[in-house]
Amino acid sequence: MRKLPTALLAAALLAGLPLLAQAESQYTTGTASPITASARLDFQITVPKILFLRVGTGTDYTSVATIDQIAFTVPAANVGNGTAVAATAGSGNLGNGAVTAKLVGNNGTITLSSSTVGALGNGSGDSISYSQIQTTVATNTTATALNAPALADGAVTSTTVAPGAGTKVVNLDAKWTYAYLNGAVVAPGTYGGVNANNSRVTYTASMP
Repeated sequence: MRKLPTALLAAALLAGLPLLAQAESQYTTGTASPITASARLDFQITVPKILFLRVGTGTDYTSVATIDQIAFTVPAANVGNGTAVAATAGSGNLGNGAVTAKLVGNNGTITLSSSTVGALGNGSGDSISYSQIQTTVATNTTATALNAPALADGAVTSTTVAPGAGTKVVNLDAKWTYAYLNGAVVAPGTYGGVNANNSRVTYTASMP
């Protein structure tokens, strides 16, 4: 088996011999069996660093500005008796105080935190602590559920989310359902609201 000199290859091109353009090529001839020819390609894929967090209404990998509200109405007969109160039917994108939570990142362990600016207030000087709001976590579409950081008054609480074994990838979701623990008798009024009276909880994901 021998390789054709450059001059013969040029002649073959002029003669219309079909050769691949814009790629490595090799032409061989001879009487040996088998004869071989090889050509090589280099591939490159550039993947950006990504981080996606969804809590409530949203579309995967798309920024959505909707902020869901979780609302509770305590029955008069149950005020402060320790019986947990479920959220109203329209609360959360899944209803009854349930929301979709999803976290995706591709560069290692992610810190997931929640923050508030203070206890829920009613505008009259009374308050309910965020420790009275319970988050129950259940699996959604992934086998492992995404854990929720606890809620605290005027503080940041966090949890770490490790990537899958042998990878840098985190891809977890969950169903988070909120309930009011109703552990104490409090003054009447509407506590919180729509970005009022310390109503807003901010969830933040941080990845190296």
